[in-house]
Amino acid sequence: MHLSPVEFTFAVLITSITAGFLGSLTGLGGGIVITPILTLVFGVKIEYAIGATLVSVIATSSGAAAAYVREGFSNIRVGMFLEIATTAGAVSGAMLAEKLPVSAIFIIFGLVLLQSAYISGRPLPDRLDSSPADPWGTRLKMNSTFPTVDGPCSYQVHHVGLGFGVMYIAGILSGLLGIGSGALKVIGMDQAMRLPFKVSTTTSNFMIGVTAAASAGIYLRRGYIHPGLSMPVMLGVLAGATLGTRFLIGAKVPLLRVIFGIVVAVLAVEMVYHGIAGVI
Repeated sequence: MHLSPVEFTFAVLITSITAGFLGSLTGLGGGIVITPILTLVFGVKIEYAIGATLVSVIATSSGAAAAYVREGFSNIRVGMFLEIATTAGAVSGAMLAEKLPVSAIFIIFGLVLLQSAYISGRPLPDRLDSSPADPWGTRLKMNSTFPTVDGPCSYQVHHVGLGFGVMYIAGILSGLLGIGSGALKVIGMDQAMRLPFKVSTTTSNFMIGVTAAASAGIYLRRGYIHPGLSMPVMLGVLAGATLGTRFLIGAKVPLLRVIFGIVVAVLAVEMVYHGIAGVI
């Protein structure tokens, strides 16, 4: 795509705003589609696209996390504990990105996008598990409450070790692909640790900024975070996510989930095709 610097910046900004808006309404975040769009549409090298996306993930997570913590949804103890795994995984993923061929990264990214498209079309239900809490969860005082219309609702944390392992894998994907891996984090906390869905999503949002920051330092040291690209991506995704939260109440989220899922699925197929065919 042959664009002047001003046209390129404006096009990336508008694209990032749209991605941030839809991402905030579907719960997947806009960062999941920024990297494939930058590489497939704008012709940006994937290393620089990943670097720009990591910066946007840090910005959007930092903005939304404060609100969720203040409202009492995020479980700080769970988030801080699991960040040990995601941070270690993010560093491992960022180091692995230097070893893997670009075609392999394209294919892995495409498969992760397919999983995200599936989650977008089938949101996980909110439910509570009444079985006994994990002993480690009790020792680390992870059991807590979250606000509901009927007042605070208590819940217990389960399978802490399994959740820790899932978070390490999520961290690897974050560092390797430049995404928050929010979808995998939510699955880990909702399915493995049996946290309420709202607690899982908000705690995931609290965590992804720290996870992204761990690998962003490595990309910065390698020179893959370009200010001219990272700035419009960061501002666009942040503006779109902020706008999305204001429209969340009146928006037809199920329809948006389907639309967003279709877009992500198309990008996934394109990424896998380019990786297999070597058209990069």
